[in-house]
Amino acid sequence: MGKQMTEMLKGTLEGIVLAILSGRPAYGYEITAWLREQGFSDIAEGTIYALLVRIEQRGLVDVEKVSSEKGPPRKVYSLNPQGREYLEEFWRTWSFLAERLEQLRKGGK
Repeated sequence: MGKQMTEMLKGTLEGIVLAILSGRPAYGYEITAWLREQGFSDIAEGTIYALLVRIEQRGLVDVEKVSSEKGPPRKVYSLNPQGREYLEEFWRTWSFLAERLEQLRKGGK
């Protein structure tokens, strides 16, 4: 992944993770694996875990510890009502920006 893609991804990764969680609860490694399957191969697991901590601290997700057969309990994240509101705002902002960028790409009209 190129530097420009990495920089753009940094600004949208929070919304992407919230969108994933809007579909179903997940733990950090599941999210990372899904992103890699979608072509975001350079995303480090640590990046996702740090982001999950931030969105948890901001009250956008609920967390449940679920026992694991392979070690300590996993933190499973699910989007809560505040997170859904935040995600809706993310999509509104994304749509606005995408429309304006498309206008610019087509000559600025």
